[in-house]
Amino acid sequence: MFAFHSRLRQGRPPVRRLAVLAVVSGAVLWPNAALGAPPIPGTNGAPVPVLDWGPCPAATPEEEQFLRPYRCATAEVPLSYRDPSGQSVELALGLLPAADPEHKLGTLFWNPGGPGGSGRIPPPFTDELHARFDIVGFDPRGIAASTPLQCFASNEQALRLLGWDFPITLAQEQRVIRLTARASQLCARNGGPLLEHMATGNVARDLDLLRQAVGDEQLSYIGFSYGTHLGEVYANLFPERIRAMTLDAVLDPVEWTTGDSPADALAPFSYRVGSYRGADQALSTFLAACAGDARCAFREAGVDLRDKYDRLLARVRRRPVEIVLPDGTQLTVNYQLAVGATLGLLHDPAASRELADLLQMVWVATEQRSAAPTRVRARVGAALLRIPGTPRWDPVPEDEPYAGFEWGPAVFCADASNPTNPWEWPRYARRADHQAYPFGSPWVYASLACATWPASDPDRYAGPWNRPTAHPLLLVANRLGDPATPYEGAQRTADERLANARLLTLNSFGHGGFFPSACVRAAIERYITDLALPAKGTVCEPDLAPFDPQPQRAQLKIAHSR
Repeated sequence: MFAFHSRLRQGRPPVRRLAVLAVVSGAVLWPNAALGAPPIPGTNGAPVPVLDWGPCPAATPEEEQFLRPYRCATAEVPLSYRDPSGQSVELALGLLPAADPEHKLGTLFWNPGGPGGSGRIPPPFTDELHARFDIVGFDPRGIAASTPLQCFASNEQALRLLGWDFPITLAQEQRVIRLTARASQLCARNGGPLLEHMATGNVARDLDLLRQAVGDEQLSYIGFSYGTHLGEVYANLFPERIRAMTLDAVLDPVEWTTGDSPADALAPFSYRVGSYRGADQALSTFLAACAGDARCAFREAGVDLRDKYDRLLARVRRRPVEIVLPDGTQLTVNYQLAVGATLGLLHDPAASRELADLLQMVWVATEQRSAAPTRVRARVGAALLRIPGTPRWDPVPEDEPYAGFEWGPAVFCADASNPTNPWEWPRYARRADHQAYPFGSPWVYASLACATWPASDPDRYAGPWNRPTAHPLLLVANRLGDPATPYEGAQRTADERLANARLLTLNSFGHGGFFPSACVRAAIERYITDLALPAKGTVCEPDLAPFDPQPQRAQLKIAHSR
């Protein structure tokens, strides 16, 4: 019935399913304890896959044209590295060949983040990196064009069960807890053996097989956001295999997995990571820039803009307002959408004008409730549609590729220790909102599925994190507010967690430093090509201020599973 079952290669009979976890108040999930065995080292003698590169599959002539420079392949890797000759799964790979093959240095792997995101089609990054490296991406196990995990019959069903707004009332809390538990039940029924082998530790083992498959003695890698955690795990499973590793928008690996003490595991991992604090700092930076720039639509002389923003949220929480999108569709802006749109647009300083325009339009709508709904400018409407989680107002097409709402939880619930009582989430959401209003609830509730998630991965990696690597790592972080991976986590990771890492700072807000700053790009390029780290304490500046006109950015199209 599900696509996964038709693509799972059979070696031995299907692996025995782990028992569905009981939902016990106050209990904590420690995946390795399930089998009473220590994590396995490395790839355990698994055979190196053979890669047969050919044209990339495309669904449209436009996609075919875009993918023409790329080559694609599949790699067969073990479902479980405890049984490397048993069942296997397929990984979908994409390769952008080096533009200067005579001076090629090797292969550069990447991961764009997520977890749950497709990484099959990599960007060229810079002219020099494109010239000197074959650039390879892959969809991690269970995701997109690789052997996919599929818990739900359709995107529509997945959207109903996991596509909810974060709750702000008791009735909404009860509803999302009920829906998420139902989603977990369906994953227990339909997920199959792959559900128990989705942790980042196994993705890192896959990556090492891929490194061997392309013939590189050591790994060159660049990872963004969740991709930094994949890099951290690889660096500690295979420290002698590190050639160059850049981690941009850094996750603290301890907070992501276990916390510093057993008591920390009583909190949802999405509370431990502290993304809400980075988002609060990013909003403060944005509003300060807005107050000092006449081009900011939300600016108001003599007005405290944080107070204005808080009043806007209070108004739409009491009574949502209507805005009209460029195509004439009317959209209701409630509290959750206002917060979610703010959070999404804070990820990119280049979206500052759109964020300011949106906030001012909603503000005007709350001031003039008897007037016709405010019509959103085309670029603001386009920015809204780019934000993950923006409510859909049309049915999900039946032929739309499977979106994989469960792919993210399948990874982070396997990686992280969490409470198994779902009512811990409302408590920690309120605590996080008290620290960093209004971003605590959306971030804490992002991991609610882990309370009832029906499987663990016995081979997750949860430390140690300080194994000496063959070469040092380069970390990049934004010190004026990263709304997903706070700067303090990057500092801890560089100074306390990893054995040998250098932190490069971008003097900006936003999520990730590579694309907004030529200074950061140049430092990463030198490091990956020449293994030359920037000086300790180096701080880069962004190319543009938040409200400067932005050049047209090429949109990276990702070929979906077909």
